[in-house]
Amino acid sequence: MRGALSNPEGRFESTRFTAEDDGWGILEEPLPPLETTVLPERARSVITRNDSPDVPFDQSINPYRGCEHGCVYCFARPAHAYVNLSPGLDFETKLFYKQDAAARLGEELAKPGYRCRPIALGTNTDPYQPVERRHRVTRSLLEAMLECGHPVSIVTKSTLVLRDLDLLTALAARNLTRVFISVTTLADELKRRMEPRAASPAARLAAVRRLADAGVPVGVMYAPVIPALNDHELEAIVEAAARAGARSAAYVLLRLPREVRDLFYEWLAAHYPDRAARVRARLREMRGGQDNDPRFGGRMRGQGPWAALLAARFSVALRRNGLADRELVSLDTSQFRPPRPASPQLPLL
Repeated sequence: MRGALSNPEGRFESTRFTAEDDGWGILEEPLPPLETTVLPERARSVITRNDSPDVPFDQSINPYRGCEHGCVYCFARPAHAYVNLSPGLDFETKLFYKQDAAARLGEELAKPGYRCRPIALGTNTDPYQPVERRHRVTRSLLEAMLECGHPVSIVTKSTLVLRDLDLLTALAARNLTRVFISVTTLADELKRRMEPRAASPAARLAAVRRLADAGVPVGVMYAPVIPALNDHELEAIVEAAARAGARSAAYVLLRLPREVRDLFYEWLAAHYPDRAARVRARLREMRGGQDNDPRFGGRMRGQGPWAALLAARFSVALRRNGLADRELVSLDTSQFRPPRPASPQLPLL
C-alpha cells in the first residue's frame, strides 16, 4: 500500500500526461506493483542551514531524499521535483541515500570557521525509514557526532531508532541528544491510510517508553494536526505520550505546500469523502482563507479562532499531564572537538 494515489509531473516539467481510454480497455488493466528503487547520491556537503524563526534549529542533515513511509501529507514531497521526479508515487518509491554523508560531515566539522550548534536529523524525510536498515547512513552520522562530541536531535516515526540505542544512550549521558517520536494518530485504520509504511501508533509509543527507560530525553511530535480528521485526538495523544515517558510534546498544523495540496485533497476525497469539504473549509479558516500559508510566524500553527482554540487545548493538555512544550533540554555544545583530517603526518601539537 502507498500513500499518494497518483504520480503527477513535477512543476518544472514542460509536458503533462493524462490517461485516456482509447477503446481497447487499457485503463481497466491493473497496473504492475510499484517497486522501491534506491540509488546513491554523492553530496559535496550535507549540513543544511536555515534562518526560520519557526523551528528550534538552524542546522540539519537529511540522509535520504524521498521517503518510503509514504505519508500523504509530507511537506517534503515537492523537493522531488528538483530531480525531475514526481512528488507523488515517485517520492515514495524512487529514493536516494547519501552514501558518503559521514565523510562529508567530518570535512565540514573540521573547517576552521565551523561553529558548533545542534544538528537536527529528520526535519525533511525520516532518517529511520526502512532503507536505513541496509544503508545505515543515519547510524554513521551518529557515530561521527559521538566521536567528536557534537549535539544532535532526531525526529522520526520509526521504531528503527531503537537499533541505535547504544549510540543514543552514550550521547544522552553527555547531554548531546534528544529524540522526538512523531505520533499523528492513535487509530490504526487512519494510520494505515495516511502513513501506510510507518510503524503503528502502539509501536511508536512503545519506542518512547524504551528510549525514556534508557535515559534518552524523548518527546512526542503531534504532527500534522488535521482539522476535522485527527484534531479530536489531541488530548488522548498528549496523555498517551506522558504515560509512555515523554518529557515534552509539540504540534504542527497541516501544511500543504505546492503539489502536496492536490495530492492530499485527492487522498482525502478517496478515503474520507464525507469529511473532505469540512476538512478543507476548517483548514482555510486557520490559514487566512488559503489552503496553505508559507509565511514565517504562523505557518506551523495557523491563525484565527480555531487555531487559538487548538493552541489553548494543547496548552491545557500539557499542564494536565506535566509535559513541557517542545524543548526537552538545552544540548551541550562545549564538548565539541573538531575531527582531525586524515593525514600520513603526525600532528605538530
